[in-house]
Amino acid sequence: MAGLSLAEVLELPVLEAAPLLLGAHLTMGGVTLRLTEVEAYSGADDPGSHAHRGRTPRTATMFGPAGRLYVYFTYGMHHCANLVCGPEGEAAAVLLRAGEVVDGLEVARARRPGVRDRDLARGPARLCRTLDLDRSHDGLDVRDAVRLGRGVPHVTGPRVGLRLAGDRPWRFWVEGDPTVSRYVPARPVSRRR
Repeated sequence: MAGLSLAEVLELPVLEAAPLLLGAHLTMGGVTLRLTEVEAYSGADDPGSHAHRGRTPRTATMFGPAGRLYVYFTYGMHHCANLVCGPEGEAAAVLLRAGEVVDGLEVARARRPGVRDRDLARGPARLCRTLDLDRSHDGLDVRDAVRLGRGVPHVTGPRVGLRLAGDRPWRFWVEGDPTVSRYVPARPVSRRR
């Protein structure tokens, strides 16, 4: 799939698009990241996806058009960003899990003081803080902010922290890259009586 444009990559099914985004550069808020880890989410057929039960005000952005950011707030304290892909009307997005700051390092350090450089965007919430992304960016067209890389060797495995469909190997990362986040399986739900 070498030689595809960003528009062509974003039109692909999410499981094909996600690994092609590894190595891409994303520039937001005065910082440029090289993406080193992503996860794929596909609407109705994916119980791990926010859009599994259909379109809601929260998930509307996931239904397209491709090239928009789907940004959500989680655990009452973190933002996470996804790049919408696939045909309009079918919910699909790639969670931006981790990246390496390749430009704007001083800006990134100012946003996350005291953090080691490799950890500035190591995990989806850290990535959002480093790029200064929040819910106000939901629906933002970022096609001009993304520059594809040349493709990088990668590995795949289960998604992080999901109880539903967490075993699907829809997480893609650059093997051995120090900016890739640590894998954490979902915790079992404890029921109190």
